[in-house]
Amino acid sequence: MRIRILIAGKVRERYLQEGAAEYLKRLRPYARVEMVQLQDEPVPEGASPGELARVREREGERLLRALGDHEYLVALDIRGRQLSSEEFSRWLQERALRGDSSLAFAIGGTTGLAPTVLERARLRLSLGPMTFPHQMVPLLLLEQIYRGFKIAAGEPYHR
Repeated sequence: MRIRILIAGKVRERYLQEGAAEYLKRLRPYARVEMVQLQDEPVPEGASPGELARVREREGERLLRALGDHEYLVALDIRGRQLSSEEFSRWLQERALRGDSSLAFAIGGTTGLAPTVLERARLRLSLGPMTFPHQMVPLLLLEQIYRGFKIAAGEPYHR
């Protein structure tokens, strides 16, 4: 399985970079996983709703350009579907069984994801009703992907 995590913006905090690197290393036996950090748009101080929408659209265009033709797109969206770790593990297994072996997870910048990205997504996934800093989301997602593979393999990480 090939998994790409497309991020609008750079993960700047060192501890988040180190955590992501650790999970990328742990995931090697299960899948080819990579993080693709794309340029984000500056958000003007006191931006109007229209300016915020333009920022989302520009970032959305970059995310969609980075998307492969046959990748199964999952948009990280607080209003999306919430899955338990076990349900997420089964979802990952189903993707592989159905031939959807190339996944892309899109993480928006500080203003969220553009409607064009949400419309293109085959799944809108929520990590829960809480709001997380967008730079932290890749680490949380990587941990859940790792947990999902461990659950599927019946390995003890999940206890």
